[in-house]
Amino acid sequence: MAGHSGSKRVIYAALAGNVAIALTKFAAAFFTGSSAMLSEGVHSLVDTGNGALLLYGMRRAARPPDRTHPLGHGRELYFWSFIVALLVFALGAGVSFYEGVIHIMAPEPIVNAKVNYIVLGLSFLFEGSSWLVALKEFRGQKGRLGWFEAVRMSKDPSIYTVLFEDSAALLGLVVAFVGILSAELLGIPELDGAGSIGIAVILGATAIFLARESKGLLIGEPASPEVQRKVLAIAQEDPAVQRANGILSVHIGPEEIVAGLSIEFEDHLTAPEIEACVERLEARLKSDMPEITRLFVKPQATGTWERRRKAIAGAFEED
Repeated sequence: MAGHSGSKRVIYAALAGNVAIALTKFAAAFFTGSSAMLSEGVHSLVDTGNGALLLYGMRRAARPPDRTHPLGHGRELYFWSFIVALLVFALGAGVSFYEGVIHIMAPEPIVNAKVNYIVLGLSFLFEGSSWLVALKEFRGQKGRLGWFEAVRMSKDPSIYTVLFEDSAALLGLVVAFVGILSAELLGIPELDGAGSIGIAVILGATAIFLARESKGLLIGEPASPEVQRKVLAIAQEDPAVQRANGILSVHIGPEEIVAGLSIEFEDHLTAPEIEACVERLEARLKSDMPEITRLFVKPQATGTWERRRKAIAGAFEED
């Protein structure tokens, strides 16, 4: 799981900032009575817990295969990423919305608003630093893809989860600032509660987006078209292969792919020669594409493969 070194760096950077920010925001909310600041404190606390869960998921996913999980534990990262999305929605958005409604129904004037402004400014600085680390790492991963396309194609949720959480945090800080400032200048304390509801909307939208992406990975997404083409090209180069028909693949981790190859072998081959070909393919893929952690080869006529491929495509179009 060496490929996770960048992911861990991003998460550690986020954790370092969120712990300090959460404590500072809670202290400011206690002294000023600001609903928006309390919501921001909850937000940072949830982000801290989420970072810890992502690290836990990465550690669990790195365990080797065993008797009960013969394909490995890679999907643990996807499971905990989904839990992170649920926590953002249930705790972050839920508590923020509750606080906003309470402070609108029973508004209280903000005391020592300057404390809030100082905390918000420092929080923006710390969150911005964490956001830049996540942004730099994600930009290195996405290449020429667009931002949302890169997220959709990514098989490593740890980086984009932190990036979107930090982005939501920065937007939340802006909303909190506007809510507190407008409540103070206009003398309408309900606007502070409205700021909390605005933060809840931001967190809710972020959570829904993250949950949708994590769900796809958890159910099972195929390898990228480039990876599939490369596997087929390697198989086609073997002299015992008449035609590499196609590939079925699924990610069980960011750098762990299980692949099933449909191959039509040369007609004159014996069973031992076919076994030798499969061993050559496994050795070649292990050397050139270590992300292919499991390979299954099915001897199959090209016509049979095409019929089954069209049947699968037809079922997909009906759905």
